[in-house]
Amino acid sequence: MVPPDKPVLLTGASGTIGRLLTERLTALGWTLRLTDLVPFPSPLPTGATFERIDLEDRTAVRDLAKGCGLILHFGGVSTEQSFEAILGPNLRGGFHIYEAAREEKARVVYGSSNHAVGLYERSTILDDDCLLRPDGFYGLSKAYGELLARLYWEKHAVESVLIRIGSVLPEVPDERILSTWISHNDFVRLIECCAAAPSVGCMVMWGASNNSRSFWRRDARDRLGWTPLDSADDQADRVLGRVTDSPVAERYQGGKFVIVDYTRTDFAPSAMFPDKE
Repeated sequence: MVPPDKPVLLTGASGTIGRLLTERLTALGWTLRLTDLVPFPSPLPTGATFERIDLEDRTAVRDLAKGCGLILHFGGVSTEQSFEAILGPNLRGGFHIYEAAREEKARVVYGSSNHAVGLYERSTILDDDCLLRPDGFYGLSKAYGELLARLYWEKHAVESVLIRIGSVLPEVPDERILSTWISHNDFVRLIECCAAAPSVGCMVMWGASNNSRSFWRRDARDRLGWTPLDSADDQADRVLGRVTDSPVAERYQGGKFVIVDYTRTDFAPSAMFPDKE
């Protein structure tokens, strides 16, 4: 695919996903503007620059986005934390990203998460229009980001691809990840398609490879032109039986994120919100 003709802003560049994308996209000829709260941990590849900014600084975000046609937004808190810890980077920071995208008429690839729907039981197969059921404050912030994207599309025509990321890992570490795994190659190809598609509107994608145990089904991949080529299936024999000792974590798609500050004993969320068939 032809690299974007304008610079691409990548937030969260020093994180695991950010480093992967920096290495792979610059090798494909992309021009990247990298940013994070912490320094980039490796030498910068050709085609990349780095500026250390806080996503809560609206002016800094706006200035860094100037001239960009695409924003890959993977910055912010990426684990379950207190509401106060997540509020600034994920909610306010997300707002600043979308304001910058509106000003620059840039497309956004928003790094959402499977934790935006983590309180569905694992027996439920989800489509892209399922009810959001976050499993904690982190997942709640991703649900907010998806709604923010929808608002900016409806009111300002800011295009977004919302990737509900499963597990971007070199290999599958345990049984749950057989359902959520996405290979590095599939993930990079997904990002390429997000940039190359003529138009995307505001679409949801399940960020997972072609896993037979997947919790997820329909999304906008046909419109986007992306087909995952890899699968977790050939890793199943190695990890079957690697599970947690928590019945709550093993019941819900969000796994260990669900049990953080979980106080119910009756598994009532399924009764309150019947699963979508």
